[in-house]
Amino acid sequence: MTRRLIKMFLALALLLVSTATWAHAGDMRIAIVTSDSLKSTNRSLTGARKTISGEHPEAEFFEVMISGDSAADSKLVDSIRSLEPTLIMTVGSAATGFAKENFTDLPIAFCAVKYPVLSGFVKSFSAPGGNITGASLNIPIDVQFKYFARIVPNLKKIGVLYSHNTAPLIPQAEVVARSMGMELVAIKIEQSRELPFALETLANECDGLWSLADPNLFDSKTTKYIIMNTLRRRIPFMGFSRNVVESGALFSIDFDYKAIGFQVGAIVNRIVAGESPGQISVTTSDANWFHYNEKTAEHIGLKIPEELVAVAREVYR
Repeated sequence: MTRRLIKMFLALALLLVSTATWAHAGDMRIAIVTSDSLKSTNRSLTGARKTISGEHPEAEFFEVMISGDSAADSKLVDSIRSLEPTLIMTVGSAATGFAKENFTDLPIAFCAVKYPVLSGFVKSFSAPGGNITGASLNIPIDVQFKYFARIVPNLKKIGVLYSHNTAPLIPQAEVVARSMGMELVAIKIEQSRELPFALETLANECDGLWSLADPNLFDSKTTKYIIMNTLRRRIPFMGFSRNVVESGALFSIDFDYKAIGFQVGAIVNRIVAGESPGQISVTTSDANWFHYNEKTAEHIGLKIPEELVAVAREVYR
């Protein structure tokens, strides 16, 4: 039995033992569903708990970690229901998918979810619909492009690679680029063998390369290929995470997970106050961290503005 399954069974046992006690401990019971114990997850939970407890000191929390094993997780569904929770709060896409599938009759507030519309969790950011809303990891496109324009002088054409998975994001990005006096050059990748030609095309046409967190496009091999070729061509490459920057991308805008937790906590408080989850807009990241790769900047001949250097969360050398 793996360590992950052992932890899941222990959580299930504790949940069953504590059910009777918790059911009478207070009027506000929140079942928290996660799928990991990463630092980012814990920071989100810290922010959420603080915000909720600030308005509702009587609130009771209980964390459940799903395993991905359908049989085991189905038992967690029964245990969570026996608690008669006020609502379900989730962290991450896996936990949110689990909750959306199994708790259609309870309010759900998610956090730390990337692309919640593309994932099928909500209908739109402004009108989520149904019984679910939350705090996404999405950083508004205009914010990303503004950072790009501050770093790359005379940025006029931004290139981006995408697949069918992220295709719905492209029209909005094109509109944002135009509103800022720039042009987005987007090339769709259906198969990995198309990558070299597409990347070469963008390198010849564009002043910088933007990236989307597209699992169909960015695996370890393709990410390495893109970084190596943008370095070779001295093209500014905006990574979608700090890990990509550490590997050689020029910079990225990352999330403050505790701030994401504050956002979902505020949403939970609104739901408890009587608002319908489906009518509460999904939030986007409003507290962002700047990361850059000093070695890459020197290699491609770009100087990171001093005001950004001063606030950089991580500098990779």
